[in-house]
Amino acid sequence: MSRREEFVARTRALAEEIARASDRPVTLMEVCGTHAHQFARYGLAQILPEQVQLLSGPGCPVCVTSAGEIDAALMLARVPGVTIATFGDMVRVPGSDSTLAHERARGADVRVMFSPMEAVELAQGCGQQVVLLGVGFETTTPGVAVAVREAKRRGLRNFSIMSAAKRLMPALEALVAAEDVAVHGLLAPGHVSTIIGAAAYRAFVAEHSLPCVIAGFEPEQILRGVLALVRQLAEGRAEVENAYPGVVSEEGNLKALAAIDEVFEPADSQWRGLGLIPLGGLALREEYADLDALTRFGIEMPEGREHPACRCGEVLRGAIRPPECGAFGRACTPEHPLGPCMVSSEGACAAAWKYEG
Repeated sequence: MSRREEFVARTRALAEEIARASDRPVTLMEVCGTHAHQFARYGLAQILPEQVQLLSGPGCPVCVTSAGEIDAALMLARVPGVTIATFGDMVRVPGSDSTLAHERARGADVRVMFSPMEAVELAQGCGQQVVLLGVGFETTTPGVAVAVREAKRRGLRNFSIMSAAKRLMPALEALVAAEDVAVHGLLAPGHVSTIIGAAAYRAFVAEHSLPCVIAGFEPEQILRGVLALVRQLAEGRAEVENAYPGVVSEEGNLKALAAIDEVFEPADSQWRGLGLIPLGGLALREEYADLDALTRFGIEMPEGREHPACRCGEVLRGAIRPPECGAFGRACTPEHPLGPCMVSSEGACAAAWKYEG
């Protein structure tokens, strides 16, 4: 038997085990862009029993960045003498009237980085004002925090940050409060969980009686996570299960959490699809406030406008699936995206288009 045949046999066996364990229709949601990508890539939803439905949630950090935050980044890019340092997916995300890619074509200095420290080194070696776009969940925020701390230590007066960092747990609270969303269990993100730890979910699960399983990213790991959720529901349990124990600990990465806490403090934040979430983001602490880019350049966060045909926000909270958006695959494609869900490599729409067509 070839490796591929063995893989197919193992995944089918897990799907059959899920079918035997499921005693009623259930809707599960993954809260991780990489999980969404893997679901589509391997066709995992298609091999599950009909009574087990899977939805994508707000697990793509680029996607949940609000239209107002995108517009603020565009306004910064238009300031003479400013260099924008950003992760790659952000370059093509549409704002109200432009993208960073369009601004770069018009002469703005927009650099794609692979590490936040690249922005610090760039500021060290040039006379431009370098603005780091701090986008992401707890997975990337420690690296951003270290970069901010290092820029402060070096006394770099030409470095600043626009924080659009997001916090997972307040978003889950907003998700369960959404009137057009009903899920029976959550497949928690492996990446974020390595930082915040399994313990971060326990109060949430206890309050809402919503099963939560932390899963890895290989197809078999994902299916085992789904199996654990289905078993909990069949047995009337609502617990936190760590199905990724080799990577995720109970307490999380204490060093990374300390780095975040040193530089940032929780703050209200706008999320695409979920609106204003209390303490759903991170702002610079007072001792680092002089590195806030919006304050430095006198820019107020605009409200922002999304394309009227784009339903990315509904996709992000699981209200619809990507093909249910009328623009999907028509007006909105990876070559001409109307919203970030079709731009980001972790976006549910991009994954559905690439692997399901």
